[in-house]
This record gives sequence, structure tokens and C-alpha cells, in this order.
Amino acid sequence: MERFAALYQRLDRTTATSEKQAAIADYLGQADPASASWAVWLLCGGRLRGLVRSGELRSWVATASGTPDWLVEESYSHVGDLAETCTLLLPEPDSEPPMRSLTVWIEQHLLPLKGAEEEPRREAVISAWWALPYAQRLVYTKLLTGALRVGVAQGLVQRVLAQMSGLPVATIAQRLLGDWTPSAEFHAALLSIAPQRGDRAQPYPFFLASPLEKAPDQLGAIDDWQLEWKWDGIRLQLIRRDGELALWSRGEERLDGRFPEIEQAAAELPDGCVIDGELLAWRAGEALPLPFSVLQTRIQRRKPGAKSLREAPLRLLAYDLLEIDGRDLREQPLAQRREQLGDLLQVQDESALALSPLVAADSWAAAAELRSEARNRGVEGLMLKRRSSPYRSGRRRGDWWKWKIEPLSIDAVLIYAQAGHGRRSNLYTDYTFAVWQDEALVPVAKAYSGLSDAEIGRLDRWIRAHTIERFGPVHSVQPLQVFELAFEGVNRSPRHKSGIALRFPRIARWREDKVAAEADVLATLAALAR
Repeated sequence: MERFAALYQRLDRTTATSEKQAAIADYLGQADPASASWAVWLLCGGRLRGLVRSGELRSWVATASGTPDWLVEESYSHVGDLAETCTLLLPEPDSEPPMRSLTVWIEQHLLPLKGAEEEPRREAVISAWWALPYAQRLVYTKLLTGALRVGVAQGLVQRVLAQMSGLPVATIAQRLLGDWTPSAEFHAALLSIAPQRGDRAQPYPFFLASPLEKAPDQLGAIDDWQLEWKWDGIRLQLIRRDGELALWSRGEERLDGRFPEIEQAAAELPDGCVIDGELLAWRAGEALPLPFSVLQTRIQRRKPGAKSLREAPLRLLAYDLLEIDGRDLREQPLAQRREQLGDLLQVQDESALALSPLVAADSWAAAAELRSEARNRGVEGLMLKRRSSPYRSGRRRGDWWKWKIEPLSIDAVLIYAQAGHGRRSNLYTDYTFAVWQDEALVPVAKAYSGLSDAEIGRLDRWIRAHTIERFGPVHSVQPLQVFELAFEGVNRSPRHKSGIALRFPRIARWREDKVAAEADVLATLAALAR
């Protein structure tokens, strides 16, 4: 634990990628294999869940430190991080802590807390607090809360492991996909240059497009590019190997069994193929996909019933072929992969598995005109893919671009504010906005981003001076400030008081030139809702 705490401190004290990479390499090079495996899991975003509740930790640290409950709450509100609050409220131990590896702390001291009665959990946590010095206590408590954020991209960890093993980064990335349990055995298999049994069961790392922030004509001749619609769905890889079918999301979650219509359509595919595509809610015979909110009703249903299948039918639009007959096609040019994909799906046009259509444009001006029609087509814009490009790993700029349409916007009134977390725990940075319905303001969106640090500071001072009521951490403010909100779309939602839900709302600008009476009305949003 001492070495891992030192790693955490090194990572927390720098923003330089090279220094972070060196710190990770130093730790993994010295740690025992099991601890190295746990470290990789944590650095890649793994979280220990269900060990303790935050309320329990606040109560326990109050008892252990002799601090009144109200002062613990005030300290937490000021610090903004529960693990750091608990660590600061306790003194340094009188003696050196026992030397235990990260594996021992996790497997013998942390994991057994899950499901245990409160009293033994309380005793175990307080005992650990008293035994550990500040740096180790902080990491221990962050593991308890599941909030070990170290500012490390998964790709950075993959590059370190690739350098250690001599393997391609893509192989490391593929072996780290999905659910896996940290262990010495897994770590050895991860770094092994020999082919592993699990290599064939995993999806390929997804290739991600970058936002296009320049004029498309700067990309060169349009003939060098393949144009497709930017679908608003869920990215999936469909894998058919060894007589079995698997569906993997870009979030590294295996989803087969949830979408029976897709699996039925894929049953005729040959063995040894992998398809990359977009899952959409789409009724047969209709020209447009259904809103994303309809797709959301299916995502978490592990065994959808007849009503769900009827109300939210699905279609997988395939746009890339990564493997055929067991051969990895990723180094082939996109144009060749697309041609083979078309041959594979030529009889699938009207099924739940179909070929994503290409968009024909003979100039960038013509492409821009088509892009302007995107919202009416139920898409987010255009995808631009270099015809000669291989299928890369992660977000590699240059070959794949997403040319999204401009967002929608409304003017809304700030009605609630709440303090943020971490560095911004002492500032009001989480806002709720409303529009008019008759003579009343109806909340329609929450937004957390879009203001500069200077604007946040100025708005924070205004909020404190114009608070009407407090509801726990939430402040109700005088409805005076107007903000322009940008968003991607509007869906009808019976779960919201307003009856609508905005997709990806964020603050575009502070409209200090407007008064609250000039804000938009709910009917404007309702007219946009699909």
C-alpha cells in the first residue's frame, strides 16, 4: 500500500503525460504481479463498490476523531472530498504501519467489508484509519468510497504495459476489455507474448472519431472521403466466433441476450466475423430512426418482453467489418473493408441487421447542404472517414471525423444552484434552469459546464446574495438571470415535470442583456420534441 500511495501522490502532483507514464512504469516494474494487476484495474477506472455508505463514514470519523457531527459536515462541505475529509480529521499514527501489499489491503481488508454487518465494518475501517499515515489513509479511504480518480487515461496505462511486454498497444487494449478479475495469473497472461485463449473472445478496441473543428475543404478532395450519417445510438461490435454470438458496447459491457432481434438477424452470418455498427430503435418500414429515449427503454432490459419488443424494435446499422473468416481486416483500407461488408450483408437490407448507407456528395458544399438536413433525418450530422484509413484504436485524429450539426438553443432562467465537488466544492457550479409555462417557471434542464472561471466566481457571489430558500445543499435563487442553453435534441419524457428532456444540455452564454420575462416558453421545446 505504501508504494501505491506514493504512486497516487506522484500522479496527483503532475499534469505531464511523460511524468505520469514514468510513475506508472516505476510502480508496475517493482510491484508483485497481483498488486500490479490490481493497480492496472484501478488506474483503468475499476471501482470497489458496496463496501460502505458515505453516511457511515461521516459518522465513524466523527466518533474516531471526537469531532461533532455538524463540524464533520461543515468540513466535508468545505473540502469537497469525503476521503480527504476523513483523512484530515485524524492524527498521524504513533508507530509505523504494517507493511502490506496493495493486494493484501484489497483482498483481505476491503473486499470482506461488502455484505458484512455494520459493527465489524466500523471496527475494521477505524482500525485501518488509526494504523495508516496520511498518504496511505487517503488512498485507503478513496478505495472505500470508490472515488480513486487519478487523472490517468486508460490509453496511457496501455502504452506502459505495451512497453513492458513488447506487445502492440492494440493487443493490450483488447486483453483489458470487458470484465476481468485482477490476479497474478491475469497479469502474466496480459503481458504474455504468446496468444491467449481469451484473445479470441474479446472485441477489438473501438476506433473513435474526433470532432471536426475546421472547414471540411481543408481535408482535401472529397473523393478521398467516405461520408455516412452520424447516427444517434449505441456503438456495438457484433462478434460471431466459434459458433457463438456476442454483442459488446463501447463501454466494454457485454450485451448479448438483451437484443434478440439483432441476434436472430445475425444467426446467418458466417463464423469468424466481427462487425462494428450503431444500435438504433427503428420500426420496419419507417424512414427515420426512433428517438434515443426509445432506445434507452431497451438498454437495461436483460430479457425484454413482448411489449418492449413491440414498442422499441431495434436495428443494428453496420458500417465496418473488422474480421472475416477469422482474418483481422483492420489494417486493410476502409474502402476494402466496406466492400466486403456490403457483400456480407447484401441480403440483410430490411432486417434488424442492415448496412449503414453511404451519403453521396460531389463537393464539400453539397455535403454541407446535406448536413443541414440532418436533424430532419433523425441524425446528428455527418461522419467523414478517409477511404484509405485502417481501423485504428482509440481516438486517433486525422482519419475519422464527426461533423455534427449546430446545437439547438433556448434562453432559460436560473432557479436553483448547488455547490460542486472537488476543487469547486466551495463554489455554486451546478445549476437548474426553467422556462415559462403560462405565468410559472417550469424546470427543464440541469447544466454544469460552459462558463469561464471568472463567470463562475461572479455568478457564485450573485447566488449567495440572492438566495430565497435552502433545500439541503440546494439554493433557490431569485429568478432573474437568463442563460442561453445549447442542447442536441428534445425528447418527450413522462418522468420529468415539464414532460420533456433535453439531450446533453450545457451553458452557451450568460444573457445579461435579457430579463427573465424574455426567456423561452415550454411550448417552444414541446414543438421540438420527437
